[in-house]
Amino acid sequence: MTAASLPAAPAPDRFRPGAAQWGLLFSNFLMWGGFFAVVPLITVHFVSDLGWAAASVGLVLALRQLTQQGLTVFGGAWSDVVGPKPLILLGCLLRAAGFAWMGFTTTLPLLLAAALLAGIGGGLFDAPKNAAVTAVTPDRQRTRMFSVMSIAGNLGMVTGPLIGALLIGLGFRTAAVAAGSVYVLAAAILAATLPHTRPAPGQTPPGLSGLWAAARDRRFRRFTLVLIGYFMLSTQLNVIVTLKAVALAGKAATGPLYALSAGMAVLLQYPLLRVVDRHLPTRTALVTAVLLVATALGLMAFASSFPALLACVALYSLGTMIVYPSQQTLTARFAPRALIGSYFGFSAISLGLGGAIGNVIGGTLLDAGTRLGFPALPWAVLFVVGLLTAQGLRWALRGLHEEGEEDEAPAQEGAR
Repeated sequence: MTAASLPAAPAPDRFRPGAAQWGLLFSNFLMWGGFFAVVPLITVHFVSDLGWAAASVGLVLALRQLTQQGLTVFGGAWSDVVGPKPLILLGCLLRAAGFAWMGFTTTLPLLLAAALLAGIGGGLFDAPKNAAVTAVTPDRQRTRMFSVMSIAGNLGMVTGPLIGALLIGLGFRTAAVAAGSVYVLAAAILAATLPHTRPAPGQTPPGLSGLWAAARDRRFRRFTLVLIGYFMLSTQLNVIVTLKAVALAGKAATGPLYALSAGMAVLLQYPLLRVVDRHLPTRTALVTAVLLVATALGLMAFASSFPALLACVALYSLGTMIVYPSQQTLTARFAPRALIGSYFGFSAISLGLGGAIGNVIGGTLLDAGTRLGFPALPWAVLFVVGLLTAQGLRWALRGLHEEGEEDEAPAQEGAR
């Protein structure tokens, strides 16, 4: 049975978050808000105020990201052994210490050490947080829960920079300590609301064997690798889309650009997911959303005015709003119950590789198009990448059962 021939998924039960889910939602808002309250200020403080080389601060930010993405793969596997709660709490406290330490650093080695500590914290709580969402949410409500988690994160992304701008008037040290304190508050909330879900007796995977099991799951490996193509597209809002907006309307264009993207996510993501959830199987929704993102990027080649570009960004944002909760829901569906954290950890490979490749290829294609006198080159290439990714997802998800369908156990076993 192909994705195109699947019947519409039955409407999920009414979504009523419990204490653990509210705790995860509010802590996710705090984490994203704390992150964006201080990270944009690092460049301002150390480059603009202290006169450091921009390259040195770029090294600091890259170390934080690489550390977090690399450790996320293992953080998920460890959560299958000890449960997600201890790792999330430890990760929040390490992130808090790293951010606060940044406010007291005066040399590059110390700033690198603080960034490393913050990255380790993020790597510890990232995949376990998704595993915790899966553990406390019934199967048919996971898409909605991941959707509202994304909304909470977007609210943090919107409010964080505003709070950071107010705090910087009191000094970078105050802003850094305040951002770190937010993670302590998030840890306290989760300590009070999140149950400590332990692996069932006899189901605890030894060491990192859960991660190895996820890597050997042939269909999940395909799914993860194909998603690299999508994350190459999703990074372009920060790369060539921003550059095109500035070329069309000047530096002030970045404000409306990001406000539109984040605002749509806050206002529309949950109602959009309710409609999609009611009428489309999750895998069909994912493929359709990737096609929307690809189409939006392709149309940007023809956007000759800033309003036209914003229209394309709106279409792009609609697609990205559907991809995240659909991808997380399908990852949870692939995973055996005892290996949920390992599967979420392994799935981070697609974001890490896709994001890195996307950041490089976007600018490279833009430069190549300029040299060749073919400015549509990057948009055409990204459109093709999106088409191939959508087709690859249909192939990778073939045979994966939807909630409410008969479980295709033989096909599942044969793929592992």
